[in-house]
Amino acid sequence: MFNRITTLSALTERLNNWQKIALSALICSLSAALMDPLIGHLDLANIVMLFLLVVLFVSVTLGRVGAIVAAVVSVLLFDVLFVPPRFSLTVENSQYLVTFAVMLITGLISGQMSAGLKDKERQSLQREVRTRALYETASKLAGAIAVSQVKEICENFFRDELRVSAAILIANDGLIDFDLSLNKVPFPLERHMAQNAIRSGKTINNEAMATTRYASIYVPLKASAAIRGVLALSLHDRSAQLSADDLSLAETLGAVLAITIERLHYVEVANQADLDRVSERLRSTILSALSHDLKTPLTVIMGLAESLSRGGAALAEPVLTVSRDIYANALRLKTMVINLLDIVRLEQGRMGLGLEWHSLEEVVGAGIQYLGQSLADNHTVRVSIAPDFPLLEMDAILMERVFSNLLENAAKFSPPGSVIDIDASINEGHAHITISDHGPGFLPVDRETAFERYNRGALAHMQEGLGMGLSICQMIIKAHGGDITLQNHPEGGACVQVALKLGNAPQVPQES
Repeated sequence: MFNRITTLSALTERLNNWQKIALSALICSLSAALMDPLIGHLDLANIVMLFLLVVLFVSVTLGRVGAIVAAVVSVLLFDVLFVPPRFSLTVENSQYLVTFAVMLITGLISGQMSAGLKDKERQSLQREVRTRALYETASKLAGAIAVSQVKEICENFFRDELRVSAAILIANDGLIDFDLSLNKVPFPLERHMAQNAIRSGKTINNEAMATTRYASIYVPLKASAAIRGVLALSLHDRSAQLSADDLSLAETLGAVLAITIERLHYVEVANQADLDRVSERLRSTILSALSHDLKTPLTVIMGLAESLSRGGAALAEPVLTVSRDIYANALRLKTMVINLLDIVRLEQGRMGLGLEWHSLEEVVGAGIQYLGQSLADNHTVRVSIAPDFPLLEMDAILMERVFSNLLENAAKFSPPGSVIDIDASINEGHAHITISDHGPGFLPVDRETAFERYNRGALAHMQEGLGMGLSICQMIIKAHGGDITLQNHPEGGACVQVALKLGNAPQVPQES
């Protein structure tokens, strides 16, 4: 029985108010006609109960309008057809007026309650349908692999469920680039409102713009890490404003959209990281193989050039000059190759530290000797290290690379004939080694990026190189537990300071 009444209620939803009024009056009239043979068999109080039952049935099937009409018509039919004198609105006994009033009030109250329950049932069914649609949409979003798919799913949901036009605007670092093709929308919008929704983190609803083609609702897409964009809604194709439930539904889907967009962002970041890792591994492999292959012929070229310049036979000055140039450029190229090989080994962790106690003066001297004549011809290196300077625990070969790279950089950017100073001091448990020159120093634009690989700085046009010297120095110093900083002298020139831990150095016996 209940299922049949529910089915009738669903069928009458498509009727307008006038049709409901006519149908309510017809049902009450037919019910009164069916009750007419009961006169003399039932008391009027029982007939009143039958009329109330009719009012309850009409209110359940036809809603609030039908309930009001049924209550009024039932009172009139009861008065005219059943209360003496019949077929007249005249009432012989005034007590029947109380019966009419109670019947009318009871009918109206029961009708209103039934209609209210019906409205709540309708709202509950509507929420169930929307919840199911939201669940299906969330399932589709979980399988989306691109932002374009997310936008399409979102637009379809709002068009089908709320009859509004929707668009997603993606934000990066809290800002929306409206010129991106990804942020093109099918309707006009107020850009400052969209940006304000991101800044405030709250939904903006401009009801004054609801009748225009402009988007009037802007929902921020708040994810766990950041606000990923804005959901813009245009109500131009809708005849009424969104209800509170509709707006809540939009905000709920906005939260799901934000999580989906954030997931896609992290997937993109992870894929890019994998691609970078593979590219870096391939690059390192190529550089390692290339460095190994170049070292042997470069060593041969350097040896031949040195033999030519130091041969017993007297050579003309132009030939000697060419041989020295060959040696200097081969040495520069060999330094680049060794830097490439060192940085690959350091990145791959294949270069272990052979830590032993060494004299700083000897390690610095080895770095100067490595550069050899190319450094001595153009610059004077002045070393200031106290004779009682303690031993330092270090990998002598790697630290030699550090000092030779720093000296080579100082020589590159210093005027010919200038002095390069190397000073060592002890401060707060650390050995501070400073390499200073009289060049242009470090430009402010280069201070933040000087240690990045392949960064040659704003003065790269002055000298050749790959921009890896400082990067290798930093990696070696960090591996030793130290630090390297860049400064400029007040009177001009660059100053690179290397800090190394002192440790418990063994005592060196003094010569008598």
